[in-house]
Amino acid sequence: MSFAERFGDVRFLWLLLLVPAGLAAYVLLQQRRPKDVVRFTNLDLLESVVERSPRWRRHVPAAVFLLAMTALLVGLARPQATVSVPREEATIVLIIDVSGSMKADDVRPDRIRAAQESARTFVKALPPKFRVGLIAFSSTVRVLAAPTQDREQVGVAIDSLVANGGTAMGDALINGVGQVRPEALAAAEGVDAPPLDGGAINPDTAARIPASILLISDGANTAGQIQPLDAADIANQLGVPIYTVALGTATGQALIPDGRGGSRLQTVAPDPETLRAVAERTGAQFYDAPSADELRKVYEDIGSKIGFRKERKDATHWPLGVGVALLVVAAGLSLAWQQKLP
Repeated sequence: MSFAERFGDVRFLWLLLLVPAGLAAYVLLQQRRPKDVVRFTNLDLLESVVERSPRWRRHVPAAVFLLAMTALLVGLARPQATVSVPREEATIVLIIDVSGSMKADDVRPDRIRAAQESARTFVKALPPKFRVGLIAFSSTVRVLAAPTQDREQVGVAIDSLVANGGTAMGDALINGVGQVRPEALAAAEGVDAPPLDGGAINPDTAARIPASILLISDGANTAGQIQPLDAADIANQLGVPIYTVALGTATGQALIPDGRGGSRLQTVAPDPETLRAVAERTGAQFYDAPSADELRKVYEDIGSKIGFRKERKDATHWPLGVGVALLVVAAGLSLAWQQKLP
């Protein structure tokens, strides 16, 4: 938000020039103040009956008065504040990678169970009116729970996750967008999207409800029809931010089928570059979660971003209140020290 946007009417700020003008006038008057003529010749007696007062005291009420005028003039410009307001409604689709690499145990107890545990906590912490959906993907994409307010249904779906297969990340993202913007996705030109699996929400009731996607993956795209960045571009066009989490470490290993009926231990590093690009293209944020503790922190941070929206509110009452309070202080000090109002 630019400086001008921080005020309802920035033109009133020109009145602040009155403050330095008032200060200059006060200094000038003090310099022209006539010297007191001493008419009482017994100075020792005068000192004994007149209470000494620090010279700086007579300037304090004027200084406080000028501060009060500054606050009141700022109030005339109607300052605006950006505050976080809890959302009443929103739709969030969790997209969790269940490819074979999620069996790696570099994230304790292993990647898939760490993702399940954190997802349960995340879903329970969301506001009751939020709709939550769950999509699992490996070589294929499955919508395990269409966006719903039924937390128990989503919890059962999270518990059913099993790691196996490849990584069709792009197809999963298109399915996620289709769950929250089905009508807009269907109308998008040049999109050869796979059929949506599962029931999508009603376009009439969901078209304008804020929606976000949270993607958790631990590997590079290896299957499917659509590339992740192409899906991210479509999501961006439809106003759906995709928060991404790279789960695991570069040294994680898992038993992967070798294509001959057996399996062998392979290093299964995440693909943070692609995940970061997906988030950036949709105006969201990328997170690196090499451990279960980091994954929990990621969910907490994302929850704070998704669960609140930024809203501009009038903050005029603050400078006006401060200005009135300072006027009262200036008057009180002047009466107490000089027996007059400033």
